[in-house]
Amino acid sequence: MTAGPISAGTGKSDSKAKTTSINAMRNPLDLPKYKGLKWIQADLPTKAQNWPLGKLHSSDKDQDSPAGLEQQLAQSQQEYPWIWPKAPILFFSDLHADTDAFLASLVASGGIKKTGPKDHQFKLTRNGRKAHFVIGGDCFDKGPSNLRLLRCIRLLIEKGARVHILAGNHDIRIKLGLRSVDMSKDPNSEHFFVRMGAKAMPFLREIRQHYLQGDDALHDIPDEEECRRRLYPSATWFETFPTQAEGIMPSKAIDKELKRLREKLADFEQDLHKAGLDLRIAYAAARKWQQLFLHKNGEFYWYFDKMRLALQKGSFLFVHAGLDDSVARLIHKKGVKHLNQQFKRHLNDEMFTFYYGPLANTIRTKYRDVDRPMTRQGVEQLRQKGIHAIVHGHKNMRYGQRIMLRKGMVNFECDASVDRNTRKKENIGWQHGAAVTIFQPQGRVLAISTDYPYIKVFQPPALS
Repeated sequence: MTAGPISAGTGKSDSKAKTTSINAMRNPLDLPKYKGLKWIQADLPTKAQNWPLGKLHSSDKDQDSPAGLEQQLAQSQQEYPWIWPKAPILFFSDLHADTDAFLASLVASGGIKKTGPKDHQFKLTRNGRKAHFVIGGDCFDKGPSNLRLLRCIRLLIEKGARVHILAGNHDIRIKLGLRSVDMSKDPNSEHFFVRMGAKAMPFLREIRQHYLQGDDALHDIPDEEECRRRLYPSATWFETFPTQAEGIMPSKAIDKELKRLREKLADFEQDLHKAGLDLRIAYAAARKWQQLFLHKNGEFYWYFDKMRLALQKGSFLFVHAGLDDSVARLIHKKGVKHLNQQFKRHLNDEMFTFYYGPLANTIRTKYRDVDRPMTRQGVEQLRQKGIHAIVHGHKNMRYGQRIMLRKGMVNFECDASVDRNTRKKENIGWQHGAAVTIFQPQGRVLAISTDYPYIKVFQPPALS
């Protein structure tokens, strides 16, 4: 595969930076057609180029890879030919409660046609009816509206789209924290509510604004001291937690968790007040959240019910963050279906085991030294199960999607920083962005982002 731009009619590359236009009479790359652009605020790329390999912001490799990225990809294709999904996969990740970013990304994917300014005013395109829409985790937190985004995802499902929802660390942290409220005191779980910290405040405030207005909104809520007792871990937690965690967490991780909770406890009520909340409102919001998300007749019960940890399509494994050797070993031994079964069981019945065990590394690893390791042995076990590329978000990028080579395994990093709060923090801009990564049955990957001037086209060497 070469790194040059692609000409419109032939698919060839040259030194004059020719590009493929979406509006060309021929569309050999099957580039998406953006339908309903006037109803979204996003500057989407209209021309394509080969995915730059070895270029800043677009690709990278870990330091112990003996060959360059392009050579390693060619070798990998010779040893393990990829199996491409039978239908297009449209991958969106790290939406962080930004519905406008999601709708713009859906238009960018070619999966929908926007027909008006309101959230429900869209319809599936022909390609959207064939495709799988994979939402790669972290729909919660940051804002501006968790509930609006979930309602929009539900609309997509109701219009007939095949939607898959993957677990993200923000989603799971919210669920564990709010589910733990009013459970019997247990050192394994009683700290989860305060453990959410400041990142939970926008969601609690949103629940209050939508459902807890009026003079009688808190009529059955106990006084502040009782709410504090119900929401906070018991006074003995700092002594009992290390004993419970011994053998599950390394001693350094236990010490770090104790330090982190002390910090969260010190700031929690101040964070509440900054958000215009207090302990009684927080407790009422937590109970309302449980009604909405955990009860089978709740409006958002479907969200966690549909959620899974991983999705395999052809040679591609879709997760939120990444893998380590222990998860690779589990997949090798029992398969992805078993991995998802373990996730469901642990999340519903064994919260502590999940959150501090190896499965949770799948939703939070950034392949740092403090994370559980992924070695070439784990990569080889994945390849024996037909997995030759990992697709994930979690690690936000400023210049669109990136290809990363880790221990010889191709990683598509797809968190392109679309939500407006991340973009403000990263000094990208005040408006939301848009991004989608498309896996085509023809054997190509297209990466579309408002922060890169071209659609990046990846076609493995064996197919180019």
